[in-house]
Amino acid sequence: MTLALLAFVAFLGFTVEATAGFGATLVALTFGAWFLPIDRVLVSLLPVNLLLSGYLTLRHRQHVDGRVLARRVFAWMVPGMLLGMAPAALVHVWPALAGGARAGDLIRGVFAAFVVVLAAVELWRAREGTATDTRALPAPVAASALVGAGVIHGLFACGGPLLVYVVGRELTDKARFRATLSAVWLLLNAALLVPRVVVGDLDRDALTGSGVMVASLVGGLALGEWLHHRLPVARFRIAVFALLLVAGLALLVRSLRGT
Repeated sequence: MTLALLAFVAFLGFTVEATAGFGATLVALTFGAWFLPIDRVLVSLLPVNLLLSGYLTLRHRQHVDGRVLARRVFAWMVPGMLLGMAPAALVHVWPALAGGARAGDLIRGVFAAFVVVLAAVELWRAREGTATDTRALPAPVAASALVGAGVIHGLFACGGPLLVYVVGRELTDKARFRATLSAVWLLLNAALLVPRVVVGDLDRDALTGSGVMVASLVGGLALGEWLHHRLPVARFRIAVFALLLVAGLALLVRSLRGT
C-alpha cells in the first residue's frame, strides 16, 4: 500500500512538472510526507526526477535560454543552494544538535507560508482581470529571490516557487519557460544526489521506491506532454499558481501539525 501511494503521488508530481516545467518534487514531497518521512521520499525521488528533467531538457534543448540559465539562475541560485545544503546535512546527520524534527517543521512552515501568500496574490490579480506583470523584477529583488530559491532547494530540493516567481516574469513563452527550468533541475538535482550516494542514503529501500516511481514517470510524462500543448498561456499561468497555493497550504498544515 505504501509503494502504491508513493507511485500515485509521484505520478501527480511528474505530470505537473512535464506540463509546467517544475513541481514534481514539491508535489511529491508535500503529499508523500503524510505517510513516509520526507527524507525517504526525497532520496527515492531524486534519481527518477533526473530522468524526467534530462528527457525534457534533451528533447526541448532548442528552447533552453542559456542567458537566463547562466546569468540569472546559476549566478545566484547555486551559491544559495550551497548555503542550504549545510543545515540540511546538519539536520540529517546530527538531529539533536540541529533541533530535530521541530527545526524542520519551522523551516517548512515559513517556506509554505511564503508560497501561499505568493500564489494567492497572483491568483487574485488574475481574478481581477489584470494580467500578471511580465516585467522583469528589479535586479536586487530578483537576486535575493534566486538566492532564497537556492537555499530552499539545498534544504528540500523544492526551490521551484521562488525560481518561478523570477523566471516566470522573464520567460513568458511556456516552451522556453519549461525547457529552461528543466535544465535547472537536471543540474541542481544531480548535485544534490551526489552526497546522498556518498553517505549511503541511496540504499535498497530507496532504490525500490525509485523503481516504483519509474512507471509513474512514464505515465506522468505522457499526460504532462499532452496537457502542455493544450493549455493556453493564461490558463497555464493560473494553473501554475493554483498548484502553488494547494501545495503550499498542504505543506503548511503538515508543518503546523508537526507530523
